[in-house]
Amino acid sequence: MQIVPDGTFWFGEEFGPYLLHADAQGRLLQAPIPTPGVTSPSNPTLTAGQVPNLPNSKGFEGMAISPDGRTLYPMLEGVVAEDKAVGLASDLRVFTVPLRGKGAEQFADGFVRYRMEDPSHAIGDFIAVNKHQFLVIERDGGQGATAAFKRIYLVDMRGVADGGYLRKALLVDLMAVPDPANVGGFGATFTFPFVTIEDVELIDKQTIAVMNDNNFPAMGGRGPDVVDQNEYIEIRLGTPLQVDHRLLAH
Repeated sequence: MQIVPDGTFWFGEEFGPYLLHADAQGRLLQAPIPTPGVTSPSNPTLTAGQVPNLPNSKGFEGMAISPDGRTLYPMLEGVVAEDKAVGLASDLRVFTVPLRGKGAEQFADGFVRYRMEDPSHAIGDFIAVNKHQFLVIERDGGQGATAAFKRIYLVDMRGVADGGYLRKALLVDLMAVPDPANVGGFGATFTFPFVTIEDVELIDKQTIAVMNDNNFPAMGGRGPDVVDQNEYIEIRLGTPLQVDHRLLAH
């Protein structure tokens, strides 16, 4: 979800998928906005014989907002059937939604793509750093001893044409975070081996926070017999990000 300057909330919903606009009390301010060309099996508008093209719960897992609060960038967690059919099984669509106000919002034409390192991966979050750079959590489905790929990428939308690919660069490998002072209690290397790592936030230009969803009472993150816990970590980056100050907490 994102809070816009007028104090209202925008939610990226997973099962339509839709965008939802609500006031501070959670009351919808307008009809849900459908995603163009995308439906899941739970979409209530499906007609007899209509085939959905996105698996359930693979709608909007991350949704960035521009520093000026005027544009949303919702990102699908799953790959649509049309992309799989043409060999793009690792590609996720990122849409643009200008916030015009007065219920006039709709998806802009087209989309850009984020290419995962493996088609079995998923994304956990998508947030803005400035008007053209973003952070993405990309992760495998493993946990505990089977966790292998949990990463945060810095991606750039600048100059990317419709249908083009966000440029990505590894920012943090969450399975190999240097911890020379043993702050995490696991030795000189800290790992974050959870299935659903679903939040990254900017603390300042050189510090990010990362959090997991514990899926209680699931087990396996910190051990096969350990009930998953919520963990909040802060990571100091080696190189500062070019953070727009409007995206930081005041």
